[in-house]
Amino acid sequence: MLVHDILLVFGRYARQTLRSRFQMLFGMLMPLLYLLFFGPLLTGLPLGSPGDSWQVLVPGLLLQLSLFGASFAGFAVIIEKQSGVVERMRVTPVSRLALLLGRALRDTAVFVFQAVLLVLVAVALGLRAPLGGVLIGFGFVALLTVSLASLSYALAMKLSTPQEFGPVINAIAMPSMLLSGLMLPMALAPGWLDALSHVMPLRYLVDAMRDAYVGTYTSASMLYGLLVAAGFAALALTAGTAVFRRTGG
Repeated sequence: MLVHDILLVFGRYARQTLRSRFQMLFGMLMPLLYLLFFGPLLTGLPLGSPGDSWQVLVPGLLLQLSLFGASFAGFAVIIEKQSGVVERMRVTPVSRLALLLGRALRDTAVFVFQAVLLVLVAVALGLRAPLGGVLIGFGFVALLTVSLASLSYALAMKLSTPQEFGPVINAIAMPSMLLSGLMLPMALAPGWLDALSHVMPLRYLVDAMRDAYVGTYTSASMLYGLLVAAGFAALALTAGTAVFRRTGG
């Protein structure tokens, strides 16, 4: 029953996404611009991390894609609340976990698809990474998207307007990007900034993905990244489901 409900909700929102292909591709714009205009500047520079500049930059851009895309996913719930869609869903027998997970899995499918396209462009520009590492990277993108989308939807259920939602998300997403080393490894940062970055869960995913892109699969960074990604996803789904149950969404 739960799987059926999840597939039902996923299918509904997937069809909406397929009717707006331009919006799906437009979400790649910011990481693509970084790839095209920022990536060449790093070629040949010592970045304090194993691998060449593309193996350092591309994992960060993939997680950036998920960070900003999934964090703002809750805007859709606010619109649905205002148009009465959420109110109609309150009276359905569909599992509240399915209502959350179906949405989040739709977002995951979209961002993994965008990540594949971004990697293909990066390969054309000079990225060379083992296939196993690239696939592991897609796994991290999927886990981060599920986590952030779940929290974003839960927050949207608590707020009433986009004017409330946007500033809260920006206040979380921007420090996460700046302190996690998405653009450049935190090894280049002063000691105090590097130490501060370790409070950001995203930092561990970035380090693990960069190890994967150079073919290092058994490092401590990989272990920490997997544990943080899985734990964050579990906590986010638990918190999101609790909010959906309380609000009847």
